[in-house]
Amino acid sequence: MKVLIIQQKMIGDVLASSILFEAIKNKYPDSELHYLINTHTYPVVEGNPFIDKVQFFTPEHEKSKRKLFEFAKILRNENYDVIIDVYSKTSSNIISFTSKAKTKISKYKHYTAFIYSHTYRNETIAKTNAGLAIENRMQLLEPLNIDTSKIVKPKIFLTNSEKTEAKRFLEANHLHLEKPLFMIGVLGSGINKTYPFGYMAKIIDCIVNEHPKSQILFNYIPKQIEDAKAIFTLCQPKTQKQICFNVFGKSLRDFLALTSHCDALIGNEGGAINMAKALNTPTFTIFSPWIEKEAWNMFDDDKLHTSIHLKDINPEIYTGKTAKQMKKKSLDLYNIFSADVIIPRLKAYIKQFKAS
Repeated sequence: MKVLIIQQKMIGDVLASSILFEAIKNKYPDSELHYLINTHTYPVVEGNPFIDKVQFFTPEHEKSKRKLFEFAKILRNENYDVIIDVYSKTSSNIISFTSKAKTKISKYKHYTAFIYSHTYRNETIAKTNAGLAIENRMQLLEPLNIDTSKIVKPKIFLTNSEKTEAKRFLEANHLHLEKPLFMIGVLGSGINKTYPFGYMAKIIDCIVNEHPKSQILFNYIPKQIEDAKAIFTLCQPKTQKQICFNVFGKSLRDFLALTSHCDALIGNEGGAINMAKALNTPTFTIFSPWIEKEAWNMFDDDKLHTSIHLKDINPEIYTGKTAKQMKKKSLDLYNIFSADVIIPRLKAYIKQFKAS
């Protein structure tokens, strides 16, 4: 059986859908599994032993319909038996439609359902602590006679050399792994997924107040450096002394290797949190007020992995409101999601880590 799984969009999405490969291989060990993803998301599935081949959806395919149809023709010639289209986007609809696969599976959309032999509708209530993002993906495997109740957890596969090099890098920058080491997700992927800078500074101050010898790393990419510096400046002077601002991963794989040595990743919900979970690094997640916590609080256990959402504090705000409506109000909602309501939970969470 030859299978193509299509997952576009962000790193967190690609990582979440990688569970499908392990589940299929467990049932069909001789199957050949290909993953169609955006080029920039590859590092989170690099070295994954359940994926036989990666196909890349490039910016050229997004910009040019001609390039997209040429690519669809190339994929058609792979003679896949099964297509699993996770998000059912226009480009993936075209690829699925032109494929010769007899089994085509995707989420239900009334205007594309004719393309697929099997469709499913998203559940809205999670049955396990895996969360809806995982449980709904598992539904895609029902047409393959796979037991979807056997939840698979996303995994990232680092090499021993990557982990060793990260440890050397930390030690060369005078960090000590016997002391608390926290990675802070100071910025989200956009302003409506980024906890306000002043509040985030208070969160970091709280960590240092609780663990005075904490070592703090910031997770940011080069184009975010000015925003990261702004948050650093808002921290208390004693906190600033514990922040190793220039110690960061210069590539996504570097970030992953550094995170694997941290006691926890604390900060904005997004790809970094999902990656930390896939590395078995504990997480404390601050959700954007418009993101559905039930979908992305994957494997929260209120111990190693916990999260907080404005809906936990002020549920009445959400009565009768859709995610789309809340997204429009996200910046205003952040203003009432102050650090003061998060800090008590954060203090309880970080008590479990080694004392300074």
